[in-house]
Amino acid sequence: MKPTPKVSVVMTCYKYAQYLPGAIESVLEQTYGNVEVIMVNDGSPDNTDEVMQRYLPDPRVKYLKQPNSGQTIAKNNGIRAATGEYIAFLDADDIWRRDKLAKQMPLFDAPEVGIVYSTMEFIDDAGARVPYEASPLSTPRAGRITEALFVDNIVPFSAAVARRECFDKVGVMDDTLKMAIDWDLWLRMSVHFSFAFVDEPLLLYRVGHPGQMSKNYFVREKDTMRIMQKFVAANPRLLPRDLVRWTMAYSCCNRGYNFRAVDGWKSLQFYLQAIGWRWNHGTAYLGIAKLAAFKLTGGRLRKAR
Repeated sequence: MKPTPKVSVVMTCYKYAQYLPGAIESVLEQTYGNVEVIMVNDGSPDNTDEVMQRYLPDPRVKYLKQPNSGQTIAKNNGIRAATGEYIAFLDADDIWRRDKLAKQMPLFDAPEVGIVYSTMEFIDDAGARVPYEASPLSTPRAGRITEALFVDNIVPFSAAVARRECFDKVGVMDDTLKMAIDWDLWLRMSVHFSFAFVDEPLLLYRVGHPGQMSKNYFVREKDTMRIMQKFVAANPRLLPRDLVRWTMAYSCCNRGYNFRAVDGWKSLQFYLQAIGWRWNHGTAYLGIAKLAAFKLTGGRLRKAR
């Protein structure tokens, strides 16, 4: 009988001790039979240490501690400590369904598949389901998905499992980034490997609670632009030119919108950058018009100090 390959599940925690039991137990209770949990305490000031004590007798659990260094360094330390042939991720505030790995791992029977992910369901702070209508840009895709992935990160971080050889090929996460680190990783892997997905919400993704990193839109948009520029520079002939220009303009418009109420001049500059990338990008012109209307009806178009 073919042995069941081990899946190492990398988790990090900073001020999420209250959610940690749900996350860890959702891994340990998987119907798939060979898992290990690598939990990295990123200098969390709460009672993470105390919560972890109940899980340390389980030989499947490894517990690492480090001074607070940020999620990227913590996740990279978890990857390096993993011993499985496959590596998965689970944020400490999210939860897996019990059959997640059992449904994903058979898709690795195709040798060209390097990453398998699933869709997700949104839950609130108390664990209740939150209705959510996904953007058409977020439609999951299989195969060589670089073009779709460049437009939007369609691979939920806590829903993905990757072969170890994917990390051997492209390295770990970019520790110069604060946000969107998974998107950068998936893009780099997409150059060399195919993706597959299970079209079921095998991940419960928690939203709306204090401290959630994805709320930091300004940092996210800044790092998003860096990731795109870095990827295009590293792969200059991989993506169609029109796709690159559209995506850059789209990202600039997002930044223009997010800065509209904070810094009118900066918002305008982002919309103008969008037009520089794609002169006929209608969203940019509409954004400028809405920015003017916003300022005329309530704010002043002035540069923030």
